[in-house]
Amino acid sequence: MASAPAQQPNLTVEQTRVVLSEVIQAFSVPENAVRMEEARESACNDMGKMLQLVLPVATLIQQEVIKAYGFNNEGEGVLKFARLVKMYETQDPEIAAMSAKLKSLLLPPLSTPPIGGAIPAS
Repeated sequence: MASAPAQQPNLTVEQTRVVLSEVIQAFSVPENAVRMEEARESACNDMGKMLQLVLPVATLIQQEVIKAYGFNNEGEGVLKFARLVKMYETQDPEIAAMSAKLKSLLLPPLSTPPIGGAIPAS
């Protein structure tokens, strides 16, 4: 008999804050910081390479934390957790701030073109 698919954990706002905080802290663990830095250096700020190299490392780091809270230990668990965080972002400013911090850890800073000289005047 096949087992039923795992249910998404039902976390409260408070529990989500705790898990999100632990996920952010996991990126500060020296071993994980080195893994992320190596992936970023290999990607050379190329968005395509970021998706290929940095995102998988970031996903693994998140999986290591969220599996303790009932999320599956595959990419699907990270997606479900991200959806849960997104849902609570509009309800809780602390979750919104932590979510923004997590995104800043995952994505490279966007460079903006210089003001002026980029577009020739007509």
